[in-house]
Amino acid sequence: MVLTSWGGEAASGRSASIWRRSALAALLLGAAILLPQASPAGAATVTMVQATEPPTLVSLTNVATTALAVSAKVTEGLLEYDEKLDPKPLLATAWDVSPDGLTYTFKLRDGVKWHDGKPFTSEDAAFSIDLLKKVHPRGKTTFANVSAIETPDPLTVVLRLSKPAPYLIKAFAPAETPIVAKHIYAGTDPASNPNGNAPIGTGPFKFKEWARGNYIAYERNDDYWGKPDPKVDQLIVKFIPDAAARSIAFESGGVDFGYRTPVALSDVERLKALPNLKFETKGASYSSNVTRLEFNLDNEYFKDPRVRQAIAHAIDRNVIVKTIHYGLATPTSSPIAPGLAQFHDPAPSPYAYDLKAAAKLLDEAGLTPKDGRTRFHLTLDYNPITTEGRRLAEYIRASLARIGIAVDLRAQDISAFVRRIYTDRDFDFVVNGASNLFDPTVGVQRLYWSKSFQKGVPFSNATHYSNPEVDRLLEQAAVENDPKVRVELFRKFQEIVGKDIPDINLVSPTFLTLHNVRVHDLVTTADGAEGNLAHVNVK
Repeated sequence: MVLTSWGGEAASGRSASIWRRSALAALLLGAAILLPQASPAGAATVTMVQATEPPTLVSLTNVATTALAVSAKVTEGLLEYDEKLDPKPLLATAWDVSPDGLTYTFKLRDGVKWHDGKPFTSEDAAFSIDLLKKVHPRGKTTFANVSAIETPDPLTVVLRLSKPAPYLIKAFAPAETPIVAKHIYAGTDPASNPNGNAPIGTGPFKFKEWARGNYIAYERNDDYWGKPDPKVDQLIVKFIPDAAARSIAFESGGVDFGYRTPVALSDVERLKALPNLKFETKGASYSSNVTRLEFNLDNEYFKDPRVRQAIAHAIDRNVIVKTIHYGLATPTSSPIAPGLAQFHDPAPSPYAYDLKAAAKLLDEAGLTPKDGRTRFHLTLDYNPITTEGRRLAEYIRASLARIGIAVDLRAQDISAFVRRIYTDRDFDFVVNGASNLFDPTVGVQRLYWSKSFQKGVPFSNATHYSNPEVDRLLEQAAVENDPKVRVELFRKFQEIVGKDIPDINLVSPTFLTLHNVRVHDLVTTADGAEGNLAHVNVK
């Protein structure tokens, strides 16, 4: 393929390239996907597609998007939320928050059983919240102020807080705060517990089979507390790594739905014209995202802020929106996504696109070209979960070459990626995404709070950023009940981080859920396809 400019393709050979891509996709679709045994006659099956398989089937110790997508089908939460993030009953049927914000009381649903037949009680809920506080990547922040958990009876759990947590009532969605069985997890290492590979929960679907590299099969829980749900007999999650093959699967009816824009962004407009498919934007309000370039601040080059500033000057967010995301993104220099409009600061970056300024900063840092062109070499990792991660990494490589920084790209699966970035810390810089979730204290603080730097905890403070004033602002915002004061605290936080530039916030993707028109009631909550899918049906 001959590139005339970034994102452009020469006319010569275009038809042949498209033909080869379609042929390859067809081969991948036919050869790479092994299906589970056929469902009984008359059984209703719905099929979800993902680009990669998850590292675990329970989002307890890992919040990779692929894990979030499957966890709630088996493992539920206390609450679910509508599009406005108002709480609705799930495993909890009623809840109360004291006027001082220091006591949360949940009344639990009676008659719920785990898939192994044992009763669900307040002991399970209390155990889970205490465990999440210790091992969940966001749990240390989310439940930081929970000082005691009480179970006065089998159907009541009470959280006692040392300080208010104004965001907490929105934190109990199934994928974010999974409630697990105490009798399965007590006394074990939650990260290696076999339940992560073959989960037992309270949800509408029971785990049936995980054919590694191909699919996960779930079957209807006939004893589900929410009868007549679920309305389908089988849920299949297929893994199709190739974006073109996923598009073909949707066109042919080989898969029924996917979320977070599950096809190549270049295919979206074409697929929108097909009568058997439907796109929708609902079901994404629980999790606004920001795509970021994270620096390893322990790296010899990135310890110098001038190098980070130079790289920021070399990247054009508008190009990223147009050529990487095909317009399905919003440029942002803030770590708080535009979707959290109450807190988002729309101010531009102090390091606007300016190649001359970038080169000058590198010269001042003493990093002059050694061979007339190259100043130094770096390796850029990228999160493999999204289809655009590789393309964004390629754009960054091309951009930095223009200021004399040579970049090698490194690909790996999600498990290797997480281990490299968060456990081994064997990286220079990385293209990554971060969910802001429903509140900056939960979704953003973990990325910049010095106390959230813990080796082995994924999707936390990968940069090793530490700023006492930022810590103070984040900690104060986490307990501040006055909405106006919280907004001001987060504004100051964004201003400092924007100048310190431990990372470069680039864009906030527009997530689309795509499904076959035969699928109904797929998106009924703020977390959409990440919910338990109890109501989904096919016609």
